[in-house]
Parts: sequence; structure tokens; C-alpha cells
Amino acid sequence: MRKIIAGFFISLDGVVEAPDQWHFPYFDDDMGAAIGAQMEESDALLMGRVMYQEWAAYWPGKTAEDDPFAGFINNISKYVASTTLESADWENTTLLRGDLVEQITELKNRPGKNISMSGSTTLVRSLLRHGLLDELRLLVHPIAVGKGQRLFEEGQQIPLKLTSSTTFKTGVLSLIYQPADK
Repeated sequence: MRKIIAGFFISLDGVVEAPDQWHFPYFDDDMGAAIGAQMEESDALLMGRVMYQEWAAYWPGKTAEDDPFAGFINNISKYVASTTLESADWENTTLLRGDLVEQITELKNRPGKNISMSGSTTLVRSLLRHGLLDELRLLVHPIAVGKGQRLFEEGQQIPLKLTSSTTFKTGVLSLIYQPADK
């Protein structure tokens, strides 16, 4: 069975929103290798509507010469979980409709590599609640952002177990968690 692996840039105070505003001073080769490893282990990308709309407005038409990530993101199979999106026209994109648990379970049962996620906090929270997320990879940056969307909602308790930790030279912690019951 395939795994669903979510990765986030996250601040010390739990903010995952707008990492482009605070993350780049901490990016180095170690972080690039961690992100690259998640990409290499995946042959599909799962995202929610908001992330899909943001990325679909930016990445199509970009080439590997524009940005090395463009070749990966434009060619990978993309699955969008949304109850409101009418169409998903970005190449290699499938819109998931109907029962989320059923759709995601069927997707995980297909042959292939891991299914990667980057962002889509609402979807990640839902997958965690339903026991469908297999791994959470957090790149914890040594900065308190002070405002913005946090990964976990107030009052939400989700037991996790740490399976790996690495400290990068920049002070970023690479933490890998699995649900405690897996």
C-alpha cells in the first residue's frame, strides 16, 4: 500500500502559512536534500483546492529552465480533494469527488510510489482525523512568526510518534512523525 506523506515548512510557533515570507534565509543544501528525497520517493501529489488553485495559476507554462521544480510539478500525477472545485485543468490532474475516505483509500491501494503533500493544512487535518496520513515531515524553522495559519487547530489532539530527527546547520530541525497508532 502506498503512503501519504505530508511535508511542511513550519515556524517555532506552529505557523505554516506564507513560508515565502520567512523561510528562505534558512534554506540550504541539507534542506534541499530533504525536500528532494520526498520528491524522489513520490509519483503523485495530493492537494486541497486552495493549494491547487494557487499552484495551477503559477506552474503551468514554466519549464525546468525557469525553475528545476517545474519539470517535477507539471509532470507528476496530481489529485485534488475538493467539494467545490468544478474542474481541474492543469495537466495530469484528477479531481477527487465524493467520499474523501473512500477516494483516498482507493488512491492509496493503487500501485506506485508514495503520494506526497506540501501544504493543504485543511486536507492534512482531515487525513489525520481519518487515519489516512502515514507520515508528517516538518522542517521546523528557528523563528517565531507571530501570526498566520497554524498546522493544528486549537483543541485538536493528535498523538504522533517521532521516527527521525536531524538538525541542519541553519538551526532548522527536520522531524518525521507517524501517527502513534501505526
